[in-house]
Parts: sequence; C-alpha cells; structure tokens
Amino acid sequence: MTSGFIPPKAVRQFGSWIDGAWSFRQGAQIMSVNPANGTRVSLLHEAGEGLVDQACVRAHAAFEAGWRLSSGEQRSNVLMRTAGLIRENVDELAWFEMAESGKPHKQARLEIERSAMLWEFAATQARSLTGDSFGGLGKDYLALTLRAPVGVAAIVTPWNFPFLIVSQKLPFALVAGCAAVVKPSELTSATTLLLGPILKQAGLPDGVCNIVTGSGRLTGEALLKHPLTRMISFTGSTAVGKHAMEIGARMLKKVSLELGGKNAHIVMNDADLGAALDAVLHGAFLNAGQSCNQGGRILLQNGIAKDFTRKFIEAARSIPVGDTLRDDVLMGPIISEAQYRKILGYIEIGKAEGATLALGGTCREEAGGRYIDPTVFTEVASSMRIAQEEIFGPVCTIQSFETLDEAFAIANGTDYGLSAGIWTRDTAAALKAARELEAGTVWVNTYLDGPAELPFGGLGASGIGREVGRVGCEEFMDIKTVQLRSGGYQPRWIGKAI
Repeated sequence: MTSGFIPPKAVRQFGSWIDGAWSFRQGAQIMSVNPANGTRVSLLHEAGEGLVDQACVRAHAAFEAGWRLSSGEQRSNVLMRTAGLIRENVDELAWFEMAESGKPHKQARLEIERSAMLWEFAATQARSLTGDSFGGLGKDYLALTLRAPVGVAAIVTPWNFPFLIVSQKLPFALVAGCAAVVKPSELTSATTLLLGPILKQAGLPDGVCNIVTGSGRLTGEALLKHPLTRMISFTGSTAVGKHAMEIGARMLKKVSLELGGKNAHIVMNDADLGAALDAVLHGAFLNAGQSCNQGGRILLQNGIAKDFTRKFIEAARSIPVGDTLRDDVLMGPIISEAQYRKILGYIEIGKAEGATLALGGTCREEAGGRYIDPTVFTEVASSMRIAQEEIFGPVCTIQSFETLDEAFAIANGTDYGLSAGIWTRDTAAALKAARELEAGTVWVNTYLDGPAELPFGGLGASGIGREVGRVGCEEFMDIKTVQLRSGGYQPRWIGKAI
C-alpha cells in the first residue's frame, strides 16, 4: 500500500462491537480469507441470538436515552468527524477492503475515499430535514408535519462493496436520529467492524451503532426478526431480499431493499464512441463484474454494432487480471469458490443456449486465487438465461437493435430495474430514454457516476426504497402529523359543550 500503514503479520481477531466496546462472547469461528491468494485475513466470532439481542437492546436504550432527540448540529458534528477519521485511516481500511474482497488496491482506496464523502454529505442533511406547515386550515387552527426517526434499524450489507454500501446506509440512519445494528457479510466484515471505534472516537454515544458478525442464516435472521428493530435496510440478492420482505410483512417493519440487477447499456449510432467504449468496459468489468450495477447487457445500434463489438472485444482482451497489489491490475479474483462455480456454470449455460462465446470463458486457479477472464457472448437472444438472470461476474452479452423503441423493449425485458445507460448526442433520444427505461437510475452519456446528492435504488426485482441523498435520510423516518387549535372548537359528538 502507498503510505506508512504496515499490513498486519498475524490474522486480525474481531469480536462484535456492542455498546462502544468489543464483545468476544464465543460463537462459531469464521475465518475470512483473501480471495487473491487464500491467506487468512480476519477471525470472527459468530454472534448468536443472545448477542444479537444484547446489541438490539443496547441500541434501543441509546435511541430512547437521547439520540432520537439530539440536535441536527450534534449529529452533523459526529458525522463530519467520522468522515475525517475515515480519511485518516484510509490506508488500513483500504488494505482490509482489498484483502477480504479481492479488489485491486487502488480501487479499494478510491471506494474508502468515496465513502468518506457520503458521511460528509449526510452530515449536511442533519440540519436540513424539515416538515411542512399548513396555515390555511381556518381560524385558530394550525397543522404541521414532523419527521420522526423510525427507531432501531437493522442494516445488512453484502460482500462486494462492504464499506461503500454501509456508508450508503448507516450515516443516513444516524442523521435521521435512528440507532442501528449492522451485520456485514461474514466474508468481508473487517472494514465495517473498524468503523465501530471510529464512530466512538467521533463522539457517537455508546450503543447508537452496534455491529454484529456472523452468517445470514443465524446472525442475520436473528437481527431481522428481533422485535426491537423497527426497520430493515438490506442489500444483497433478490432471493434473500424477498425473505427479508416476508419478515418485515409479518412483523410490520419498514423495509428498504437494494437487490440485484440485469442492467442494459445502450450505445446509439451517433454516440461519442470513444467515451462510450471506456464506459461500457468499466460498467461490464469493474469489480470483476461482481456488482448489482454491472452493465452486463450491451445493446448496440446496427450502424455501429459490428465495429464497436470488435473494439470492445479487443479492449476487454487486454484488461489486466491478477494480483490485487499490482498497480496495473484492473480485475481481481472472484470472491469465493461458490461464486466462481456459479459464474462458470453460466458460461456453460450460454454456450449450451447457442450464444457465441466471442471472448474469454477461460479461468484459472493460481496461488490460492480463482480468476475468470473477461467474457463476452454475441449472437444472444433476449430469452436466453444469460440475458435474463444476474450472473454477478465478468460475463456480458451483446445484442443489436435498429430503433430506439426496440432498444427500450430489450432493456425493459427483464424482471430487474436497477439501472440503465444510454450514449447518444440526440437530446430527444436522451429525454425519451429517461422516461421510457424502467430503472431507478438512468445514466445518459456516463455510467456508474454516483454523487451523494442523488438517490439510488431499483424497481421490480431490484428492490424498493431509496438510499443516499435527502431521500436516503427520509427513508429512515416516519411522518407525524400534528394538529393544533387555539380556540373556536365546535362540538360535534354530543352536540354541545359541557
């Protein structure tokens, strides 16, 4: 890494972070390993129902004891200090992010720095959350709406962008006045756990944020079902998201879900093809394709399809894949053996369905890591599984179209609706895409931008609710209506005043 941070020589042992301190109550041990080389990184202790209960009880107590009534200024100051401390600890955080998730180290560092920006933005919202007033309801009558924190939020995050995704949720929950219990993926828990001491140092009262570690089957299930958690904020697979939704429905919890994607990336004949090529490559292969926003369905207008496909394949062939400490590497390993086998299975499915494997499909296991090279399928039909199902790996499909309406039909022809992109110089086409593409985010002449001011989330199988931006704060709040009369009440029930 680039600085004075010295990677630990021994496996780092973590407990859960409860009430401002480490708890090492024994549960099953979970070892995280570096997917690039198989070396051990972190030793976790799975939090069972008892420890999850303790975390939720302490969060609820801290919420009631004062965090829900803290001022916007107090919350803002804590979050601003947190952002500064994240930047001070960027090297350690980036190292663990790289070591556990298999990201190239430059990418890991950029994600930590972007996460600090999210904390800074959330801090600005702490003093900006308002309700409405209604002064035209009649003489002696005034009403207003207040935004009130939901309570204790259960926040469950995935392995692919562990620190970035917790930073899309937790600061916005804290801004709203909620307490939180966070469960990161057992594959990539270290950076989220390191956030616990950072928050304490920043002045967050003990218990307002607790972090528990363990599997979704045990720890996650106990957290989602706990009666003191009043909201579920989950990012992960659509299948598990549906399960979280069922729990929320049974227990009448508020639920926000950011789930899978099968995102279309459209390139029109009139596009800036050089810029589009770079963005399409980035969208398809960032994080080895292990991203819900992956632009894995590339749709090319007929006039440029043949030439663009050739250039895309040539460029994809040259993407450096390998050691995450090398400065030139853009794609690292696949996170786990299970994910590796799943992706390879989809490559076989694509070939069996009759698509043309134009690039890649190759893989290797070396030095403890599992790698899949950039893979491109052409001659793809929309009905094929590789064009319908989320693969979550460095595999993309290319389809061509003639008219804009045909592109929209292909793009909207899946159960997912997370994001979509289009490259065109035609303003009318861009505006039509913004209206017609069924996605929570539509990028025009860009892809994968994500300013903190803008909400993020999906439609259909991609989830419900929104994260980030002002709306991301409001997601963790309820609206309370207050009606006040200062006189002039007219009896209605017994017909006269007593």
